[in-house]
Order: sequence, then structure tokens, then C-alpha cells
Amino acid sequence: MPFVPRPAFGAVPCSDDFSSAGVSLHGGGSMLCDGISRREWLRVGALGAFGLSLPQLLNQRALAASPPQADKLGANLQSSFGKAKNCIVLFLLGGPPQHETWDPKPDAPAEIRGEFKPIPTATPGLHVGELMPLTAKLTDKIAVLRAMATDDNAHSSSGYWMLTGYPHSPKNQENALPGAPNDWPSMAAVVRHLRGDRGPLPGSIRLPEEIWNTGRLVWPGQDAGWLGSHDDPWLVNCDPSQADFKVPDIALPADLTPERFAERRTFLSQLNRRLDQLQAHPNLERWGTWQSKAIDLIRTRDAQRAFAIEQETDQVRDRYGRNRFGQSVLLARRLVESGVSLVQVNWTRWKSDEDVAPAWDTHAKNAERLKTSLMPPMDQAYSALLEDLEQRGMLDETLVVWIGEFGRSPKINASGGRDHWGHVFSGALAGGGVRGGTVYGASDRQGAYPLDGRVEPQDLTATIYHCLGYAPSTEIRDRLGRPLAISKGSPIEAIL
Repeated sequence: MPFVPRPAFGAVPCSDDFSSAGVSLHGGGSMLCDGISRREWLRVGALGAFGLSLPQLLNQRALAASPPQADKLGANLQSSFGKAKNCIVLFLLGGPPQHETWDPKPDAPAEIRGEFKPIPTATPGLHVGELMPLTAKLTDKIAVLRAMATDDNAHSSSGYWMLTGYPHSPKNQENALPGAPNDWPSMAAVVRHLRGDRGPLPGSIRLPEEIWNTGRLVWPGQDAGWLGSHDDPWLVNCDPSQADFKVPDIALPADLTPERFAERRTFLSQLNRRLDQLQAHPNLERWGTWQSKAIDLIRTRDAQRAFAIEQETDQVRDRYGRNRFGQSVLLARRLVESGVSLVQVNWTRWKSDEDVAPAWDTHAKNAERLKTSLMPPMDQAYSALLEDLEQRGMLDETLVVWIGEFGRSPKINASGGRDHWGHVFSGALAGGGVRGGTVYGASDRQGAYPLDGRVEPQDLTATIYHCLGYAPSTEIRDRLGRPLAISKGSPIEAIL
């Protein structure tokens, strides 16, 4: 497991350290008696009487709003509105190159087109890069966006816009950190806020880790921001490709017997009685619900089964790829099957990545990195997901989104790499509500700027919300109670 230097709201920790509370819940330590101070009672309650450090996972939204009615819509929008029950977002950290993926430029000079050739696809007239042979067979299910743009060349600020639908202030600010004024809730958080948690699992989950820059600088726009931490999408730090994969806190710790678990439930009951006089405080009111949900989580077989990736056949696991990204995508499919509304799979750095060109940030050796480390596992996992969803009858109700924070520069640099480029890049959508076999937008001859069909992140988020059954005008309220629209963009009708 990678070391996370700061706690993340909604994060699943990789250990269960009861001693950190300063109170022992089994033998020794502070006694459960009238002599215990109110501060100690509150301290134990806030840390979780079961040692379960999942406060955001455990927050059940009892007053989850019903999806609002669509605004006045055209025929395409009417038929696609709310068609997606679930959404899987594949986020490729670093910025996948448009030239070698969805928008090859075979007639451009060699320093722009690169060394890879385009190949035909299942969609007449659509060509993609030759390193996507499996995906090429499935483009009849995919809508390609070739003119996405942020005009922001910084990972974290352009990424903030892509993840939230609201631009970072200012643009082009590298190593931007979470916090006001850039604390608009992520798409995953908005979906969880609107839909709530269906069953024992949270409404939104991120895996296998947060998105961060060199120095472990976590991007803004990944949590619930001003909506409040109770809407944070659950963060699962994990590697599902490991033979001993287990999500912490989903099962009882090995040393926690049923008897000890029952003892802790008794302790919780005493704790709640002790704090009855404080129940009017809204922050404390939530703890009872969270703790009840903790019990549901570790005792519900359905919740445990969702993460039991070992139940998949070897054939299925091999099809997705026996690597962290491939198995995370497979886990995402299992989670939406289990009722999670939105799962975001982040392609972050692998252990073998170098700082000069980590993940999809191919400043050096672009062709080599794409050919050996990036495109084959991406092509394998992405195509496997689409085929698997279709075979299970789930593709029509599951929206699959393929994006990064920006693209790569048209001209290959002296190190054989491509640099940051937010002026035009590509993305793709498939499944619930999307009309496959379509291409929207076009870049210029060098893949440098949009020619037509420009799509900004707010249009992408509006499209995602639309497919999930929420008009862009749907309102959520900030901490001051002010109503704000979930998106200022418009659904991309041409692909719906």
C-alpha cells in the first residue's frame, strides 16, 4: 500500500489502530464508569467505538433527494435522460495523448504524427491509434469527443475543472491544493449527495488511490468540498491485483472475535446513552447513523461480496489484465453491480514509473512508454469492461467515461516526449444514454486546437448528470443555504 502522509476524508485506512484513541476497548485503559470525563466519551465516540475509521462511508443520507424532472428537452435528450443507473469514470492521470489514441494525424509532419499509424475501427470513417486494437473493435458502442479543451496546461488546476465542471481560479496553477476558493464538490460527491447511499455501500467510491502530483500533493476537486465531508466519495487505497487483496475494515479484524465485537456494541450503547443530552448538536447526531452503518457494513454479506474479486474466474481476471488498473476496473464493475452509483478508477503512478514521465505524463520517451507500459493495459481493461458490461446486460444502464485532465502537445520534444496541452484533447463515453459509433468535434490538422464542436468540462459533467437523471439546473445548497446549479454546461446532444 502506498504511504498517505495525511488523512483523507472518506479514506479507508490500511490499519486498525485502536490504541491511537488513547482508550482501550478491551481490557485495561479507561473504565466505563461515571468517573470518565465527557471529553473522553466524546473522543472515543468521534473515533468510532468499533475502530472503524470510515466516517464518510458510514454517513447514510436519510433525506436523499429524488432525481429532479428533466427540463424541456429535445427528442435525443428525452430518450437519454436518466438512462444510466450507474457510472464508471476511468481517469488517466497525466494526460493521454490525443494523437496516439482517439485523434491520429497521419498527414501531419513526423514530429507531430509520431511513429504509430492509425487503424480502422468498427465505426466507418473513424480511425484510432494502432495501439488500441481491442478498443477499435468496439467503437460502435463509443462516442468520441475530439475537441475537449480547458486551455489550462497544469495538471492539478485543469484536473480540478475536469473533475468538478468548474474552472480553477486561477488557471494554469500547478500543484494547486484543495481548499477555498477552489472547493467545488467533485462529480462523485455531487452524485452521492443527490442519490444517497443505496444499501450498505456508499453512493460513490474512488480507487485505487487519490490523484496527486510529485511530492504527494493531492489535487483539489476530488472530495465533497463545501457540500461537507459527509458527501465525500469513499476512497479505497488498494491494489486489487495482489494475491492477498483485502479492503481494510470491510471484515472484522482477525483478532476481533464475535464476543469482542458484541462487547463493543454494548460499549456503543452505553456511549449513546451517555450522550443523549447532546443529541441536538447536528455533528453528533450523525454519529449514531454512521456507527449503525458500520455494523451493517461488516456484517452484510452483500457488502463483503462486492469486494471479493477472487470470486471472479481466472478467465475474467486475465481478460481485464493482472495489473492494478485492470483489476481496479474489474472491481468497479463489481461495485456498480452491488449498488454503488459512481465509481472512479484513477490510473495513478505505478511503482516502476520515473518522475520524469510518471503515469500518462509522457514528457520523455512517449512512444516507448505508450507501447510498453500504457496503451496495452489501458486497451485491455477498457475493452474488457465494455464487453463484460454488454454480456451481463449492464451496458445500457452503465455510463462509462474515459478522460484525463488534458492532452499532449502536438510537437514531440527533444526527449521524445509530448508536453502538457489543454488547448485540445480527446475523451470518450459509452453505455447508458450514449449513442455509440459517433464522433463529436474536430481538432485542426496538427491536433493543436479545436476546429468545431468544442467541449469544456462543464458540458461533460452536464452530460454525465443528464444520463444519470439530473438536469444541469438541479440545485444543491452551499454552507450558507444558497442554491447552486450542479453544472453550468449543456448536455452534448449530438452523442445522446
